[in-house]
Amino acid sequence: MYIGIDVGGTSTDAVLLSNGRVQATAKVYNTPNNLLSDLVQALDTLMKGVTADEIERVVLSTTVITNLIAERKNDPVGLLLMPGPGCKLQLYKKPNVHLLSGTIDYKGREITPVVEEEIIAAIDDFDSKGIDKVAIVGKFSPRNNRHELQVADIVTKLKPNWQVEMGHRDGGKLNFPRRVATTLFTCATKEKYQSFVYSVQQALRQRHINAQVFILKADGGTMPLESSIQSPVETIFSGPAASTLGAQALTPAGETSLVIDIGGTTTDLALILSGQPLLSSKGVMLDDQFTQVRALAVKSVPVGGDSIVEAVGKELIIYSERMGKPYCLGGPLPTPTDALNVMGLTKLGDIDKSWAAMEVLSQQTQRSPVEVARNIIDLFVDTVVTEIENMYLEWEQEPAYRIWEVMQSRKMRTKNVVGVGGGAMGFVPQIAIKIGGIPIISPYATAANAIGAAVAKPTMQVTLRADTEQKVYSIEEYGYQGKIEATPFGRDQALNLAKKWLLDRAAAIDIGDQIQEIEVTRQDVFNIVRDMQTTGRIYDVCVQTVRGIQWHVDAGGRLI
Repeated sequence: MYIGIDVGGTSTDAVLLSNGRVQATAKVYNTPNNLLSDLVQALDTLMKGVTADEIERVVLSTTVITNLIAERKNDPVGLLLMPGPGCKLQLYKKPNVHLLSGTIDYKGREITPVVEEEIIAAIDDFDSKGIDKVAIVGKFSPRNNRHELQVADIVTKLKPNWQVEMGHRDGGKLNFPRRVATTLFTCATKEKYQSFVYSVQQALRQRHINAQVFILKADGGTMPLESSIQSPVETIFSGPAASTLGAQALTPAGETSLVIDIGGTTTDLALILSGQPLLSSKGVMLDDQFTQVRALAVKSVPVGGDSIVEAVGKELIIYSERMGKPYCLGGPLPTPTDALNVMGLTKLGDIDKSWAAMEVLSQQTQRSPVEVARNIIDLFVDTVVTEIENMYLEWEQEPAYRIWEVMQSRKMRTKNVVGVGGGAMGFVPQIAIKIGGIPIISPYATAANAIGAAVAKPTMQVTLRADTEQKVYSIEEYGYQGKIEATPFGRDQALNLAKKWLLDRAAAIDIGDQIQEIEVTRQDVFNIVRDMQTTGRIYDVCVQTVRGIQWHVDAGGRLI
């Protein structure tokens, strides 16, 4: 039996699958700062009549980190950057950013050293502002991390309790701006993510579940929960990835669908082309900054069923902020969910409270409660439709979309509009009508995220870095360092070594028989030059098992 758990900003949804069929579902509205209790409650609902040793695998997804960033509640971070010459420095002339001396060139050679006095001055500045998290990034640190290590060493000696992240560890590829963004968000979210992981581990331990535990990544792959602590940014869009896989599992194989996941805090958009989720070629964009995180082509719109609604003069405004539950469930302010209740499109909580919430707004806007509710729903639908149109313009630029379009022999947009999430029933039919689509809402729509997590194929990733001059290689995920034995050692040998590690590690956790194919997600090589001669090469290779779903739900447990 498999368990899928989606920890959203509003609720924790869970599902128990057996032979590809849904055996039980659970929904627990989150209580502030008590995730452990919510998880235990969800597990207890699922496991009535089921023993812990029957659980083979647990997979989680979460929008916790996504929501932190969308609502700008992530921790403040000080940036120490060594951009060297040639960068557009105006991009980094912001508060809490210090540009330091220290230059490594594109071949990994030191051109100018770091200056300790500059680092100490930056630390004093951060300290005076109460900042205790620091991201350190050098322009060519993937080719020589010496300067990042030197700066980190000084910060740690002076402030041993500060959290320090370095660009060469959090974003191994070249592209300075994206590595800066990736390291920044890793630093800003790691502490809260550790708390999330601890709560999950405690809940499973309390219910004596010793199964393998994975978490979804933004690209729909999975990684072991424990190792995800080192790279929480990889899980940033795991919630949208789960809803996409869930929609894929709840629709027939090969379908092309627009996926709209309406949660309490955000509305997530994704596209499935001929049965396969569209992958972004650019990586995740967070706070208007591209990162190095590989992800499905999803968009999180910062409005959801629990977004607060206020009247400003006679105008109604839906804010991106969520202040808690909808008014009908005891929340402090009117929300779009209350508007759905008043219009009879949902039946959630105390309907009279939803009417009371609309009454307050009606007095301010001089409209009837029904008109207010109708206006809120229209405002919500128009906001999402606008974002869908914007997102289609972005999707149409993706190479995979263009290839798909050529194969269709005509320009077209999908008719299927698959709604998932708690607000799907109320909003998605109206959104579908506005864009000329056909709404599809499964009976399991409210548990789609948890289903997506449960059916996700177990995947693994191995990142190998080999230095032929030193004749050593390392495996990033496991902290292993070994000697290069093969002679000669080139690109093919590096790739084969990475694949061997991947298969060995998969076999070690009993998923080796589920690996049908391996994909290469990164492959870089550059020369080591000393005294005008090439003395070796550095190979950076990242491989992972192919992403996807194991079953279509209620298809009799058939593998696809």
